[in-house]
Amino acid sequence: MTDTTAFDWRPFLLKWSGEWADSLPDGETRGEDDETARQARWLGFPPASEERIAAMEARLGRRMPPSYREFLKVSDGWRHAGGFVWLLAGTQEAHWHDNESGLADVFEEYLDEDAGPEERLEADIWRRGLQLDVESDITHVLMDPEDVDEDGEWAVYTWASWRAAPPERHANFLEFMRDMYRELHSLRAHRSDGEPVFANDTTRDLDALVEEARLEALRGGWERAGEALDEAKEYGRPRAAGLGDQIRRLLGQTYMVYFDGLVTDPRYAPEMLPPLVAEHAAHSYRDDSTLTFHLGGADDDLVSLAYATLDQMRKGTYRYTAAGPFGEAVERARELARWGDTDGAWRTLIDALSLWEPLGPDHLAPLGWVADPVLGPLLTPGRGHELLSTPRGGQAGEAPRPTVGLDPGDLAWLAEPDPGNNRTSYRFVLVEGVEPQELPGRLADGDGTLLNEPMTFWEARDRSLHDQREFSSYDDRALMAVGRAGTGWSFAFDGDPAPFDQRRFVSPAAAASAGTRAVVVWSGLRTWHGEPFFHLSVARDGAEQYAFTYGDGEIRQSGEIPQALDPSRFFGDLADGVEAERSLLEAVAGEFGASLPRHAILNGRLHTFATRSWTRPPRNGETYAVIRMHRGAPRPADGERTGDDGPASR
Repeated sequence: MTDTTAFDWRPFLLKWSGEWADSLPDGETRGEDDETARQARWLGFPPASEERIAAMEARLGRRMPPSYREFLKVSDGWRHAGGFVWLLAGTQEAHWHDNESGLADVFEEYLDEDAGPEERLEADIWRRGLQLDVESDITHVLMDPEDVDEDGEWAVYTWASWRAAPPERHANFLEFMRDMYRELHSLRAHRSDGEPVFANDTTRDLDALVEEARLEALRGGWERAGEALDEAKEYGRPRAAGLGDQIRRLLGQTYMVYFDGLVTDPRYAPEMLPPLVAEHAAHSYRDDSTLTFHLGGADDDLVSLAYATLDQMRKGTYRYTAAGPFGEAVERARELARWGDTDGAWRTLIDALSLWEPLGPDHLAPLGWVADPVLGPLLTPGRGHELLSTPRGGQAGEAPRPTVGLDPGDLAWLAEPDPGNNRTSYRFVLVEGVEPQELPGRLADGDGTLLNEPMTFWEARDRSLHDQREFSSYDDRALMAVGRAGTGWSFAFDGDPAPFDQRRFVSPAAAASAGTRAVVVWSGLRTWHGEPFFHLSVARDGAEQYAFTYGDGEIRQSGEIPQALDPSRFFGDLADGVEAERSLLEAVAGEFGASLPRHAILNGRLHTFATRSWTRPPRNGETYAVIRMHRGAPRPADGERTGDDGPASR
């Protein structure tokens, strides 16, 4: 905690006054007193004597907090505290606000009846606060005698209606004055053309701090660099925000990240613009009126690029590219990520980071990849730390410890609780010795089935339902994501299957196994649809070798099942379905040496396709329903299915 009583106010206030005076164009002062202050290079007043301070405290009935007392001994009041308080109270003007503004009543209107002390603070401060603002731009400054720390310091609250924000808290009067000094700098740093440049020892020191922070960030010291850039940003130094935003974005932060001063620079736009546009696309709901809000000063070419990039984002076709060897690594990483190997993709990017070349002196790290639909999901907070901690851009430093991979390399993770996605049932097909792009030829009708572009499962399902024109109560065409399932295997995975109908279920294992082996698993041991169930079938060279289905408390099996997969080992004694599920998945992984990539399935974007039906056609006498939708007619809501006993429609 700052020792406010030891702070030397006079040098600080003299520096503030001199910088204020030097920043004023001729004729800008508000009146004769300001002009006198400018010529004297002093914003303050004569010091208050101890007797004068004591008289003030007797009038108010309270001893003043230490930092305010020490300030008064140097200057009995202050002009231009920041940009919006023109006169700050000294011993004569300070008085209890006592809801003079009526704002206590305004803030109380928004309180619930059971609001606690913290919630009531915004209203109560207007009744008990000591008012320090004398002249201002509708800006209130109150010290709170009830918000006191162990050193006797009172918190200071500032509020202005035009800021549309709650009162801002400052820990004590010294911190308030420091913030107002920074506010002066921030406002003066953004001067209009023709006004004098705001340059002084403070700005020069801060600009040197920014440059050292830039180099420190490239050496991997992002935490120290971030702290320095945050400090310089509070003073409005022009490079600080754009550099700091690059660090924040790689930490996964998007709020108030605009790459100020860089995104509209043609050198940096290829890297800075895509993350900004991607954030807009994620939250705009097709209202593009605000797309260029943070592109002030952009020329027509950059605005056109922004809209073109937005179109690519919405179509899922944006592709991040980079120059040189690092760009080659980006392409290898995308190839790994689109088939589910997100851990391998990440290591490929990080291993090549030392080869990355900045687009200019204010470029701290590759950024455009976070907007790439395939590469973007690689980013996690831990991975952002690793990237920022890795030396790059020609700077030397100590390499960080690699982050732990996100994929466990097994199947058992499917049995873990997943409240975010509410996964209670799933099914997958494993095929040995084939590439993922070959799976449609084995699992779909016809030879012309193509893989969709990589997208999340929910995006793929929404698009599939939008294009679907016929819904049948007997047809169960699974929308499945595909990728590599460890060494030597490919997978097709459906995380939201239709209800399991044991009477009409047809395992796709045999059809998928032509010339190789195929494994099918369908688990609903935690399903909300009927009784728990679990199915496993294994086929080779087009013929089923063995299978079992657990359902309705019974086991139905065929073929010679290996001992490791014998269903009697898992059902009966294990009353807990989750434990049975986990044990089964561990056994399947151990028997076949296959795994499923958790991060890619849950958080990434994978290729998808629709399989042939997992249920047989209806037999004579079995009724079913078919709904055909004409183009333009409303489509069923996500997940809506027709009943099995509806009227027949041919």
